[in-house]
Amino acid sequence: LHVALRHTSVFPPQPHPLAYEKGVNKKPSKLASTSIQSIDVMIQLEGSGNWPVDHVTIEKTKSAFLLKIGESLEEHSGALCIATEDEVNVLMSGYSFCLRIMHEKGLNMLRNQGGSDKIKGTSSVDKELLIRSQHSSMINGLHGRYPTYGPVVRLAKRWVAAHLFSSFLAEEAIELIVAYLFLKPFPFRAPCSRVTGFLRFLRMLSNYDWAFTPLIVDINEDFTLEDEKEIDENFMLSRKSYEENAQNIEPAVFLAAPYDKASEAWTRYSPNRSVLKRISSYAQSSADLLTNLILHGADGPYTWECLFRTPMNTYDAVVLLHHNKLSNPQHLLFPAEMNCGKQVIRGKASKDFQPYMILGGGVQSLEDARNKVMVNFDPTRCFLEDLKREFPNTFIVWYDSLGGDVIGLTWEKKDSRKRSRDGEDASCMDTTAALKRVGEVGKGFVKSVHLFKVPRR
Repeated sequence: LHVALRHTSVFPPQPHPLAYEKGVNKKPSKLASTSIQSIDVMIQLEGSGNWPVDHVTIEKTKSAFLLKIGESLEEHSGALCIATEDEVNVLMSGYSFCLRIMHEKGLNMLRNQGGSDKIKGTSSVDKELLIRSQHSSMINGLHGRYPTYGPVVRLAKRWVAAHLFSSFLAEEAIELIVAYLFLKPFPFRAPCSRVTGFLRFLRMLSNYDWAFTPLIVDINEDFTLEDEKEIDENFMLSRKSYEENAQNIEPAVFLAAPYDKASEAWTRYSPNRSVLKRISSYAQSSADLLTNLILHGADGPYTWECLFRTPMNTYDAVVLLHHNKLSNPQHLLFPAEMNCGKQVIRGKASKDFQPYMILGGGVQSLEDARNKVMVNFDPTRCFLEDLKREFPNTFIVWYDSLGGDVIGLTWEKKDSRKRSRDGEDASCMDTTAALKRVGEVGKGFVKSVHLFKVPRR
């Protein structure tokens, strides 16, 4: 299910010197990354009448299968396996593979029984895996038809992340939007170069009528009139809120695909209308700049780099991270520079985490290093989760999922009176104290916090 296997990964996984089977003689490099990202693999088992009918027992049976698979791989292949309740991570051939089991019996229970909370919780994992597998298969087939598709998607993802929109536009949503450009290019032909496709992606983000028109991505061109009618009905149902509040349409982007005719998979909760407005504005500026660069070349201060540099003064506060503490510092496109705003706090880098480890030549030292490798560890993601837990209704968080060293914060405007009464969030505290607390939450990882705008009371 990994994006690299459908040609749309900005940074495809690279072989890790410590992720080989026991007995494989590979000359190790002098340095190795401390963390390794897994390649998601879905295992679908054949149907059998021997499966249990209770949802808890089904999940335990899946775990037993995964443990047995891990034991077999360790015994027969010499792979290193790390098991949890829901998945098994297998380190072999230089990569980490995250194995998860999807069984349709859980989905059938959800459909037939209406779904209690427990059943919904366990079956939602199966549903997610099924949707992801269908999406991956379709996107992979589309890339086979249009070889330029993958490079265009990678540019689009880089742009979205560079402007800190990673929290609001899922990778799969970007892939579907770009897919539409190739499937419905009228009045043009399908893009034949990555720059042309990238420019059309920016134009589409800024000009498409998202509020009143669903984006229907018929990858296999097999939608019937009934399917289109169903999509229109789902779209109208999602737009009922517009009659009540034109400022808050949920979802603001309606993406219909063969496996998701109600736009529930990737854009159900985000982006909302205000975030979409910001994305469209940035896309318009970038499209105009790219057009100018194509026509007149890189003259003056505005070059191609400006397409992937985002202005910092558009946020209420900015958090700078120690770039040498990111999980992949080499992915950083442009180190953040802060020449304005009020510096609230500054912190030193922690010595507890290093993105790279030095490898020795001995077998024992390699085994020790192997035991220190962390699977799917991302300090940025951990910091964001801590922020959301500490300030659930205070900030809107903007970040770059591809390795940025800056996080943007804007003050949450909803329910400000309620927050003041409850006294739970930073809205009832001094703004500077709240941002200092942000620095404390990310102690050792946060380089500095800068304030631009005080929230309105």
